[in-house]
Amino acid sequence: MSTTAPAGTGRPGQSRWMSKTAVNGALLLASLYMLFPLVWLVTAATKDAGGLLGGDAFSFEGFDLGGNLARLSDYGDGIYFRWYLNSLLYAGGGALVCSFVCVAAGYAFETYDFRGKEKLFGVVLMGVLVPGTALALPMYLLATETGLVNTYGAVLVPVLVNPFGVYLSRVFCAGYIPGEALEAARIDGAGELRTFFSVGLPMVTPGLVTVFLFQFTAIWNNFFLPLVMLSDQRLFPLSLGLYAWNSNAHAEPGFYPLVVTGSLLAVVPLVVAFVSLQRHWKAGLTAGSVK
Repeated sequence: MSTTAPAGTGRPGQSRWMSKTAVNGALLLASLYMLFPLVWLVTAATKDAGGLLGGDAFSFEGFDLGGNLARLSDYGDGIYFRWYLNSLLYAGGGALVCSFVCVAAGYAFETYDFRGKEKLFGVVLMGVLVPGTALALPMYLLATETGLVNTYGAVLVPVLVNPFGVYLSRVFCAGYIPGEALEAARIDGAGELRTFFSVGLPMVTPGLVTVFLFQFTAIWNNFFLPLVMLSDQRLFPLSLGLYAWNSNAHAEPGFYPLVVTGSLLAVVPLVVAFVSLQRHWKAGLTAGSVK
């Protein structure tokens, strides 16, 4: 007596193969979609103004990347690379200090019990809901009162604290720092600062790196705050400087190659930061375990 499989039922191996194919195909399409602007940026950076406006930006015909880089470094006595250094200062220094402050605050919220702790943390969470553009004018008025307008501090000081970073740090401290380890350090005679720097901070390194990358990316791409605070071009970050050049490109097309080539170079620090720091996330998978 022969039996037949119900209609519409395929073999399990074939079903798994089709599922993997569908998932891999979706991932491939998503990757191509995300890489498409980067490919355009790489090829467009090799063009002069005529090639960009002619619509053949995706070809390498008329390769002139070296010439664009030379014009980029020569224009305005190398003002572009001053903007580059400014962005590294704003993003690197600001993100480093901010990540440490956020981790310290998250550690305090998670480790210590004090009066009004949860209410104060609720106020911090309310800060996450306020968009940065809504705070730009109040911060400008405060900077005017303190004399910080049109200085490096006008951009650096507002980015030293991030409410979302405090929340994220508390979550990491709750998951990565066991109370037994802190208690053991205190029993051995370590003070609170020694316990934080020697025990808590190394365990929450993945959280520190995560907050750093979030804040580094946010500051590097920050546009509105420098636009409000700065008028001296020597203090501009890359985002504001390239915007000024792009505004001039409507009247002078020669700015287009400078903007595109400058945008390509502006991507490099973000790629380097994510590639070089991702190992800390992998190392942090076992962080906080009690042995």
